[in-house]
Amino acid sequence: MSKQELVVLGQDEAGGCCPTLLTAPMEEDQAVELAKVFKALGDPVRLRLLSMIASRDGGEICVCDLTPAFDLSQPTISHHLKLLKQAGLIASERRGTWVYYRLLPRTTDKLAAVLTRPAAEPVEPTASTESAEATA
Repeated sequence: MSKQELVVLGQDEAGGCCPTLLTAPMEEDQAVELAKVFKALGDPVRLRLLSMIASRDGGEICVCDLTPAFDLSQPTISHHLKLLKQAGLIASERRGTWVYYRLLPRTTDKLAAVLTRPAAEPVEPTASTESAEATA
């Protein structure tokens, strides 16, 4: 048995494997990859589908449970699911006549890591935040 130290990516102080938007300019290939994911999430139906899949007890949901939640045809729902799958946000498994979907957390974790500001940076209020606080 090996006694090598296990390294958890993205947990070191030096910026991890993927720089955030605020720590370094993004490389072109990373921007292209992330843009595909953001484009997939840019549709309200796909965002709701992802939320339904991610929040399901047991971590997966049958397409038969997704379709009735929308006023869309089954082929349209399948198209949206295909785009989420191509973006690397979900995975699927066919069981008999039904397909079950589950979230791929590595992609959502990667998005979160890229969008997270360094912990040492204070949050500065914006004009909209200040006006919202004044009316509260």
